Amino acid sequence: MQLLHIDSAITGAGSVSRQLTAQIVAAWKASHADTQVDYLDLVADAPGHFTMDAMAPRTGQTDGLSDVQQHENAVSERLVSQFLAADVVVIGAPLYNFSIPSQLKAWVDRIAQPGRTFRYTATGPEGLAKGKTIIIASTRGGIYSTSDAGRAMEHQESYLQTVLGFFGVTDVRIVRAEGVAMGDDAKAQALVSAARDMAAATA
Repeated sequence: MQLLHIDSAITGAGSVSRQLTAQIVAAWKASHADTQVDYLDLVADAPGHFTMDAMAPRTGQTDGLSDVQQHENAVSERLVSQFLAADVVVIGAPLYNFSIPSQLKAWVDRIAQPGRTFRYTATGPEGLAKGKTIIIASTRGGIYSTSDAGRAMEHQESYLQTVLGFFGVTDVRIVRAEGVAMGDDAKAQALVSAARDMAAATA
């Protein structure tokens, strides 16, 4: 079994999402002894934001690609191949300004490839990355899940569930720690809640 471990938080050792992804991977390996782990740090190894140079090969252009276009295509190919090879993907996704880190969005843009992770048919889009388990370590400074107003403001979990569903992934599990910036007691409570989510997600 191949597991892809992705971190995207910019806060290094102080990151709660990085702490959680490490714990999730350890728990998964404890329950699934045959797991091989591939690690991707989107801060240390961030793909460039999506540009027309990165888009060119996806439009059917294969001849006369510039050096920049060939390089950008190689980056995208490496990332989509890594994603498709994984049976399980653990994604560290902190909430930044009501959404995901730009580094994580750049990764999504690179793996969103027609013919690889999705395709359009006569009846609409079809996801091609089926059969995966994806565990999202969702961290938030405030609390968003307990009110309609909070849920309307967050475009982190909702975005990832939508785009991963578009890719055909139906098994998306959330390990959530929210309120981590609301004082020591709130953070401790958030980590206890996340531990419960983790136990269910990695069983």
